[in-house]
Amino acid sequence: MVAANATLAVEGLKTHFFTKAGIVKAVDGVSFEVGRGEIMGLVGESGSGKSVTGFSIMRLVDPPGRIVEGRILHNGEDMVGMDGERMRNLRGNRIAMIFQDPMMTLNPVLRIETQMVEAVHAHSAVSKEEARGMARDALGQVGIPSPDERLRAYPHQFSGGMRQRVAIAIALLNKPDLIIADEPTTALDVTIQGQILYEAQKLCRETGTAMIWITHDLAVVAGLADRICVMYAGRIVEQGETGDIIDRPAHPYTRGLIGSVPSRNTRGGRLFQIPGMTPSLLNLAPGCAFRKRCPVAGDACAVEPETSHPLPGRELRCHRPQLEAAT
Repeated sequence: MVAANATLAVEGLKTHFFTKAGIVKAVDGVSFEVGRGEIMGLVGESGSGKSVTGFSIMRLVDPPGRIVEGRILHNGEDMVGMDGERMRNLRGNRIAMIFQDPMMTLNPVLRIETQMVEAVHAHSAVSKEEARGMARDALGQVGIPSPDERLRAYPHQFSGGMRQRVAIAIALLNKPDLIIADEPTTALDVTIQGQILYEAQKLCRETGTAMIWITHDLAVVAGLADRICVMYAGRIVEQGETGDIIDRPAHPYTRGLIGSVPSRNTRGGRLFQIPGMTPSLLNLAPGCAFRKRCPVAGDACAVEPETSHPLPGRELRCHRPQLEAAT
């Protein structure tokens, strides 16, 4: 049952790619909710299906991929069967996405002002001066100095970090209900990353915007997200409150991700490494997808685990959860 305050509810989402070699189940039965003003971290290694989940929500999956099952409810309205015109009205307006590469958002031959004003006019009947004022305010919101001057610049006149800030500002322009951020700070230095994370929390707290922060870096979401969903091989294997997941990870994969993060407690020692590689999602073997890399796998793991709730507020897909507190 979908919570009353859920801005987004994903139910049993399956996105498959139909290739000549076979069916790639990039997203295979994913379910979660994001409430108003909440930041949810979607975490996992490369190839786990995080970005495809984000693109599926935005309805930006191109052939040979397509959503084959499930529902994506935005304020109670299912977007899976939505026609193209209605989806275009939502995209960039009520739902925005920040891409990892800002040049997927920015046109290199147009001034920043032109691109931002067009983004406003696509969804709002305001004057050009009002739209320019909104663009200027959005640039200031993400910490770009001299926003009036910067509006007249072209993307190539910005550094990589500044371009990413502009892409984030464009996502904020129409004050969306939901922002999907696909590793937007990966290319930024630590100082700028900290500023962007602060602005993201401030935005959600003050405006009620919901956010999905897609990343491979648990250290980032530990201080940013309210809830964490850990994804592996197209499925969510564990989800719960951030503090609970970090302090008491139950799935062996989650424990491995946390153990591989450098900390002052492991100074001078060798970092933990999860053995092996992420499995191919093409013709995935039956059973738990993590079992060949899992330190506690047993005979029961040859069968696909069902979703369980071993702790209050926690969902888990594992036959042999480790429920003791992390060391």
